[in-house]
Amino acid sequence: MMTTRRTAPSTVEFEGLRGVDGRNHSLSSLAGARATVIVFIGNGCPTVRGYEDRLMAMTSAWRSSGVELVAINPNNASLSPSDTLAQMVNRSTMQAYNFPYLKDEDGAVARKYGAVCTPHAFVVDSAHRIAYHGRIDDSRMGNTITSRDLENAVADLVASRPITTSATEPFGCTIVW
Repeated sequence: MMTTRRTAPSTVEFEGLRGVDGRNHSLSSLAGARATVIVFIGNGCPTVRGYEDRLMAMTSAWRSSGVELVAINPNNASLSPSDTLAQMVNRSTMQAYNFPYLKDEDGAVARKYGAVCTPHAFVVDSAHRIAYHGRIDDSRMGNTITSRDLENAVADLVASRPITTSATEPFGCTIVW
């Protein structure tokens, strides 16, 4: 059984991650005013592919509330050729991602956060503390969702309420280290 990190790392800042836009990015440069949602994803993961449309819809819905979504690919491109930066650019363009998509070349950021699979979501508050981590929701199939864990955590944070569920077990493809 997979275990999820129960305590947040002391700092969640990252910097120098190359984006599909060709620029280097940091958490501070991408952070939303209220919160930042970081989702570790991989190009070839069928679970991630099942979530792409939902992630884009969430991104659009959250922006007006001061919440930004950032996707980070931690997979080792030498072992997973579909996860090179060039392939990330292709995937992002083909799917018309409306969020930044960054390459974590050595997996250091994913390790720092405690990511274990793709997708693995983290909600970072305006003080750069992890407020939620785990799955996006409880179903790979959008029509069978019974618990919208990520959306609920963001809604709680934006409404300045305590987050009802701050951690869930993520599921998907193992990160290729």
